Amino acid sequence: MNNRKKTDKIPKIAWLLISFMTAMILWYLLSLNPKTARSFPNIILTFQSLETMISRGVFWADMGSSLISVMAGFGIGFVLSLPVAVLMAWYAPVRNIIEPWIQFVRNIPPLAYVPLVVISAGVGRKPQIIVITIATFLIMAITIYQGVVNVDETLIKAARVLGASDRHIFFKVIAPATLPFIITAIRLGSSTALTTLIAAESTGAVAGLGMRIRSLNNSFESAPMLLYIITIGIIGMLIEKLVKFLERRFTGWQEKREV
Repeated sequence: MNNRKKTDKIPKIAWLLISFMTAMILWYLLSLNPKTARSFPNIILTFQSLETMISRGVFWADMGSSLISVMAGFGIGFVLSLPVAVLMAWYAPVRNIIEPWIQFVRNIPPLAYVPLVVISAGVGRKPQIIVITIATFLIMAITIYQGVVNVDETLIKAARVLGASDRHIFFKVIAPATLPFIITAIRLGSSTALTTLIAAESTGAVAGLGMRIRSLNNSFESAPMLLYIITIGIIGMLIEKLVKFLERRFTGWQEKREV
């Protein structure tokens, strides 16, 4: 207990620095080991490769292309998942028809159906957006659905007794109670969009972080390849920070366990 009190006094920025330095030391040790040096090249060489990729005129184009595909796929997936999840939770016939297929498709890796998407939609950005949309829709629909079905039935019955219509029940009872699950769905959906990126950009993309990683792998350029992987991780962390801000902004009333 005393040890915990001592660690609680350490500021979060200090823990962040300790975590960062630990990772840098581990990376340095991996770069010295002959068995791992090719996969984890020297830290300086890795970050110097940023200048190389910029001089080739591909880094910013790759980042822009990937962000467009991720944002478009995530946005469409969210817009589709919200009404589908509510309808599944509200109407049993809709749930009985749709839920088995959502459960079925979500267990299939995106790489498995990428060729079918390419055959139907061709190559380029369109199939990328479709693949990301499918992946994000599945995870967000399930998460939001769980939020709607977990709304306290007593609140809904009380609203009906007071004469509230389905429309008022949705906007005044269900929507506020489901908001934490919607934020969680956004967090999971954005993460899924990034993790699906390489599969999505295997559809004949001419630019993109995922496409460039595959290209660099073919030419055995491990330093810039690792740089691109780190870039995807940084983008994911920034998105996570944004989601946490939205969570504090819109669900500040929710009680949470102190950790």
